Amino acid sequence: MGFTCGLVGLPNAGKSTLFGALTRTKALAGNYAFTTIEPNSGIVPVPDKRLDTITSYVKTQKIVPTTMEFVDIAGLIKGASKGEGLGNKFLGHIREVDAIAHVVRCFEDGNVPHVSDTIDPASDIDTINTELIISDIESLDRRKTKIEKLAKSGDKEARMQVEVLTKLSKALDQNQPARTVTGFNDEQQQYVKSLTLLSAKPVLYICNVMDPGDTDNELVQKVKQIAEQDGSSVVALAGKIEGEIMEIEDPEEQQMFMEEMGLTETGLDRMISAGYGLLELSTFFTAGEKETRAWTIPKNAKAPVAAGVIHTDFEKGFIRAEVYSLEDLIEHKSEAGIKDAGKLRVEGKEYVVQDGDIMHFRFNV
Repeated sequence: MGFTCGLVGLPNAGKSTLFGALTRTKALAGNYAFTTIEPNSGIVPVPDKRLDTITSYVKTQKIVPTTMEFVDIAGLIKGASKGEGLGNKFLGHIREVDAIAHVVRCFEDGNVPHVSDTIDPASDIDTINTELIISDIESLDRRKTKIEKLAKSGDKEARMQVEVLTKLSKALDQNQPARTVTGFNDEQQQYVKSLTLLSAKPVLYICNVMDPGDTDNELVQKVKQIAEQDGSSVVALAGKIEGEIMEIEDPEEQQMFMEEMGLTETGLDRMISAGYGLLELSTFFTAGEKETRAWTIPKNAKAPVAAGVIHTDFEKGFIRAEVYSLEDLIEHKSEAGIKDAGKLRVEGKEYVVQDGDIMHFRFNV
């Protein structure tokens, strides 16, 4: 099950620097190869300390984290929605990702010019948001022209669609992203999702600062205010320093450098975790002698869906799931101990998988 997060930002915001650090980190420090999908796309592991805890009790030959795909999307200039610069390519790539990681420049550096000669995060964010909104307005206008005719003929579904399109268009015309529009019922929400609007995608603002100790400066505060207004998340990090951290191959030297910088964890790990949370994802684990692995599912997914992430046959022939919690494993030290204590649960098709569940599936095809 693949989930992608697209890195976007104005030129010289530090987007490519972050992408380079992100990819190099996981090749060196993660003990598993960074996987290139395309020249501008890569899969990175999601940091999760629970894997280490599980494998301290369940001896295993192989540890496999869950992953996310990050895409370094082409830089944007004003007018992208009209095809300026790499606009068409930029917008096309955004349409393919599940969430947007918007890198915002929050530092002053005379050696790195800004495209508008002024460091103004609010203006930078507005530039990209406006291009996404304009593209969405044009998309909705085309749809409304076709559907309104059906609605006038009395078609019930078409009338519902026109109602949704009108509500969305009103918000977009007021420069409000589609993701801020609420109040839809389940049927309407499904229709909104089918529209694949660019401004409906969840956004993580990444504030790129010069110094790790400057992650709450005035420019970052401006971004946080914007994020609060549109329901988005924020991570502040020093992209240049993150890149330097990732160039250190020796883990002990890397840890010493981080301590000198006053860092307990890398900003990139926080960025990955925030992106994972932004997509409303959940993690369950399988643990055994050959392999202990983390798996990604949507929040509130039921047991057969989780089984299907491992293999489609598991979902088709799902019988039951045997489940226990990490807390039970810590308390009883082993799966055998959990069984003896009566803590191993047997769950059926309607079971909603909880984040952190450790599961075994029984199936028959």
